[in-house]
Amino acid sequence: MIGLKLLIALEVLIPISLYLSVVLAFGKLHGDSEFIAMFALRMTPAKVMRAVVALSGCLAIAVAGLSLVVRPWAYQKLHELSKRAEIMLDANAMEPGTFYVGQNGNRVIFLGRRAGPDLPGRDVFVKIGYSDRIEIIHAQLAYPLPQTTANGSPKVYLSDAHIYRIGREAGQADSFLTAGGIIVDPDGRDVAPLEYSAVAARSLHLALSDQPADIAEFQWRLSTPLSTLLLGMLGVPLSRAEPRQRKYTKYGAAILIYSGYYLLCTSARTWVQHGVVPGFPGIWWAPALLCLLLLLVMCGPNLATKFRGRPA
Repeated sequence: MIGLKLLIALEVLIPISLYLSVVLAFGKLHGDSEFIAMFALRMTPAKVMRAVVALSGCLAIAVAGLSLVVRPWAYQKLHELSKRAEIMLDANAMEPGTFYVGQNGNRVIFLGRRAGPDLPGRDVFVKIGYSDRIEIIHAQLAYPLPQTTANGSPKVYLSDAHIYRIGREAGQADSFLTAGGIIVDPDGRDVAPLEYSAVAARSLHLALSDQPADIAEFQWRLSTPLSTLLLGMLGVPLSRAEPRQRKYTKYGAAILIYSGYYLLCTSARTWVQHGVVPGFPGIWWAPALLCLLLLLVMCGPNLATKFRGRPA
């Protein structure tokens, strides 16, 4: 489950890692006057930006694959594991003196005595609920049986068992049986299909859906590679530092900008999910603001110099 959650988080971790890496690395080069030497050797800012765009583009493609394919698969597997954990009982790990309740309370198992894990239990009580009756089983010994299928659960063999069948309906006769041995399933699993979740749905299904939750999820998946590219490019102008300027000022501003952008994206996604914002503009106004900020920080100093140099 930790591995699946890591796969889910990569679409957010990769963009922020790229963004901060560019800011920190280029800020160090600016602070040590390395860029001045590079520009003196005919390395232009355009070439520097092209290198960053190439790196950001490759990572954006990887993030697109993670967001469109890997992330929904990881969510699907995570939901399946969570569902299985809710309804599964491990017979080998049962301890004496504890009631083990199965799915919806239809199965209850109690061990009176047990010497240790993987050893037979003694004085075992089992309650099994059916639609028309309730069965209560008392057995002297209980042995876990080897698991026969990859997806199945280990069965339990009960020896010297007494079975009491109690009817649920009025007038239904009760019965009592004695068996030398009986096999029961401690899980008692009635696996219901997983509930639909937009985060685990396939991207093609989301693209054809008109539900607000599906639209918000699909737009989020498409926005992550775009955010990766824009954040990588934004790190270049944000890393610029004036002589004797404290570098931590730039780092703090870069972190605040990313925090604000991530908050805007998640808020826009929530608004689309709940129908507050329609499918268009959807969440696209948040990347549009980031693109506008990128243009301002890249072209702003040149425009300011141009206007200051214009005669009155």
